[in-house]
Amino acid sequence: KDERIRSEIKRMAEGMTEWQASRIENILEAATALNMIYKIVRHFYLMGKRTTGMFILVQLQMVMPLLLQEAEALESAISAFKKGLPIGDGIGPMVVGRMMLGKEKKPIARETVYSEEDRMGRKLYMLKAEGPAGSVGRPGEAVYRLIAELGLRIDAIIMIDAALKLEGEKTGAIAEGVGSAIGGIGVERYQIEDVATKFSIPIYAIIVKQSVQDAITVMRKEISDSFDKLYNTVSAVIEDKTLEGDSILVIGVGNTAGVGQ
Repeated sequence: KDERIRSEIKRMAEGMTEWQASRIENILEAATALNMIYKIVRHFYLMGKRTTGMFILVQLQMVMPLLLQEAEALESAISAFKKGLPIGDGIGPMVVGRMMLGKEKKPIARETVYSEEDRMGRKLYMLKAEGPAGSVGRPGEAVYRLIAELGLRIDAIIMIDAALKLEGEKTGAIAEGVGSAIGGIGVERYQIEDVATKFSIPIYAIIVKQSVQDAITVMRKEISDSFDKLYNTVSAVIEDKTLEGDSILVIGVGNTAGVGQ
């Protein structure tokens, strides 16, 4: 799907760079989601009007506040993608991007790069989508290639991502856990956990809590303020959960719009 959309964008605007194409792709995705909200509202309204079914309209009335909230967030997201600004979902790639500064970046999968570094007596492999284009890359495919195809010995995987907060929870709060920290339809999660299971590699997750609206709009101050604490948390997990001489794969999961490396 992504490749088809990207090819259609390039066909309509020849000479466009990959960075420009990725921004337009993100704008199209947000606009498509907005259009779907409009179609859903229209569907229930017209069905209720045609059948004179009060309860159909009551259902629409009940979900309208949530739909409006999501529509406003998508409208703000379009503005962020137009300007190429970092969004809330980019906090994971931002941390890994800082770790990669000044180091050689090697492509490993579509729009996905990794770097190597010796730190704290460990061998670190850092992986993220290639920025500042608006892409999430293909971390599942990248992990498979690094471990199963290239044969890297990995003793632990640390994943950093944004996670949905519940009402009452603080935006920008950091939590630690185990297992694959990645959203989507589940393909990337399966690829990563499948490789980790086959090679007996533990997965540690570090998440930054935020709402759906925070994740797709320009990064809020509360999220950016958690950067240093998140960076230190990653270092603490490396020190506490691994041993000197271990090889660790650190993955920054999320949309890397406006986030370099």
